[in-house]
Amino acid sequence: MSLKAQDSHGEKEPAGIGRRRFLNAAAALGIGSVALAGCKEDSPKNAPADAAGAPAGAPPEHDAHVGGAGTTEVKPGQLDTHYGLWSSGHSGDARILGIPSGRELARMPCFVTDHLTGWGLTNESKAIMGTNPDGSLQYTVGDTHHIQASYKDGIYDGKYCWVNDKINARLARFRLDYMVCDKITKLPNVQGFHGIFPDKRDPVDPAINYTTRVFCGQEFRVPLPNHGKDIEDATKYGALFTCVNALTMEVKWQARIDGNCDLVATSFDGKLAATNQYNLEEGEYYTDMMSFERDACLFFNVARIEQAVKEGKFTTIGDSKVPVVEGRIEFNKDPKTALVCRVSVPKNPHGVNASPDGKYFVCSGKLSPTCTVIELQKVLDWFDGKLDDPDKAIVAEPEVGLGPLHTTFDGRGNAYTTLFLDSQVCKWNVEKAIKKYAGDKTINPIVHKIDVMYQPGHINATCAETRAADGIWMAVGNKFSKDRFLPVGPLHAENDQLLDITGEQMILAHDNAVRPEPHDFVIFPRDWLHPKQVYNMDDFPMATKDASEAGVTRNGNKVTVKMVSFAPSYEPSDVKLKVGDEVTWYLTNIDKVEDLTHGFAIPEYNIQFIVNPQETVSVTFKVDKPGLFWFYCTNFCHALHLEMRGRMMVEP
Repeated sequence: MSLKAQDSHGEKEPAGIGRRRFLNAAAALGIGSVALAGCKEDSPKNAPADAAGAPAGAPPEHDAHVGGAGTTEVKPGQLDTHYGLWSSGHSGDARILGIPSGRELARMPCFVTDHLTGWGLTNESKAIMGTNPDGSLQYTVGDTHHIQASYKDGIYDGKYCWVNDKINARLARFRLDYMVCDKITKLPNVQGFHGIFPDKRDPVDPAINYTTRVFCGQEFRVPLPNHGKDIEDATKYGALFTCVNALTMEVKWQARIDGNCDLVATSFDGKLAATNQYNLEEGEYYTDMMSFERDACLFFNVARIEQAVKEGKFTTIGDSKVPVVEGRIEFNKDPKTALVCRVSVPKNPHGVNASPDGKYFVCSGKLSPTCTVIELQKVLDWFDGKLDDPDKAIVAEPEVGLGPLHTTFDGRGNAYTTLFLDSQVCKWNVEKAIKKYAGDKTINPIVHKIDVMYQPGHINATCAETRAADGIWMAVGNKFSKDRFLPVGPLHAENDQLLDITGEQMILAHDNAVRPEPHDFVIFPRDWLHPKQVYNMDDFPMATKDASEAGVTRNGNKVTVKMVSFAPSYEPSDVKLKVGDEVTWYLTNIDKVEDLTHGFAIPEYNIQFIVNPQETVSVTFKVDKPGLFWFYCTNFCHALHLEMRGRMMVEP
């Protein structure tokens, strides 16, 4: 197979040491990404032309008409047409963007503290995050990777979204009515929690057509249980595929598997969940993880697994009571009783995605220049004993370019795959790829390629993994930006680029600098989501609904402060305490006006948070310093905002 890549016109690159030719040689040595990070041949003045003939590095024309999708400019007083939910990577939270503008509208804290909102300081947020016996947070770092939204009838229902924490194996859920995290679950016996995906309907009860499960992949194999024994014996290592109850956020079951999980996908009929797998060699080092020419996409028969759990056909691991079923291939050779089905794909795949017509999963090769198209009905046929070889479920393997990672769809039969080493996105037609694989060598499934800046990873188009994929906008997350933005020191911004995909050819619409390192994202029309602008005070049991109910009560050295805020004052405005008091301070914002958020801070006591209209928030702290401490509003709320303050008076 030729190592030469196609340029954006679909023609072979001429001989010479061009950008892609350099990368090909580097990739063969396993150092492609390292070498590329220092390669300056990608500068805009030398970048290849895109399909329209314009330099790929040229700045986009923001004010011009951009294909059939329109412009990316959202003028003052206008709203974006789409919401985007983004993971934030090392920041440990999630972001809400407006699309097509790319404007960051909000951050949704979950795994790490947020000093704007007081997340990780307030009692309510600490209860969700998890604390040690002394009240300190169990974890203070997070690494969010993959974010997905809940479904009804194969369409995002605007109810929930989830994001994973790769570092500490946690799954966070956000309520999308208030855009806040309301649950965090720790997965037992898991390290390197990477991919997630919710089911698109309940596979066991056909009457239920909404999300009831979230599936979670484990990337790092560890001793099971991981209690300090067998830590040098890799034959005792294992990985688990986990199912979480989407409604209660409790772990339902786990399946022990071979190799490592990467990402996760689910079928629209609810019958199958899958993970693409690398390291079937089960090596500890990268050199040991690349010897096999093919790895796998592993399919889970959800109904069979849950029936096995119901019948008690499971074990447990360590201190966990979670049922663990056997998902290793050695124990699943009979298709009529198997819980899992393994379909081989080229080595070290990265990414598995479901086509919006519900027919196919696409795995990308990463170390192979191909994508693998798997027909889901044939996987089900194997489980039913109608197909003798699961690899016969493979219906296409188009050659798309170097370093294929992730794939998205436009709902018109086309797929779009990021090419990390080529710094391109490849658009290809699924049915043409299937026909070529079936023997028609005259067909070229490649529709178009476009350069992106640089080293693209995740990709997603509007509504792409729903039944309503519309093929309007497509976002591409690029891991390097180099010379695309003003320099800001050694840590460069990353580059989320937006492309118009309404036409036959992709058009680069704009660059959007982002703080490292976002990963995954989903994009959908704004009318699919209806966030509430004011809280319902009845949802807060400790709410102080009127200023007449505010006050301070004491039981020994236990003090409760019930306070209300209403622009521009607090009631009570004076709070008298003594050193040694243990104080629980409740603050209710009784303003009912949209966007009238108040803040609250106490100097020298490490307290600061916000309270939104009709919301109640509390903190608990020990009084250890005598003196006068002015508490004040930190969030501009009124013409007399600077005067919105009160006194905490502490006697020795």
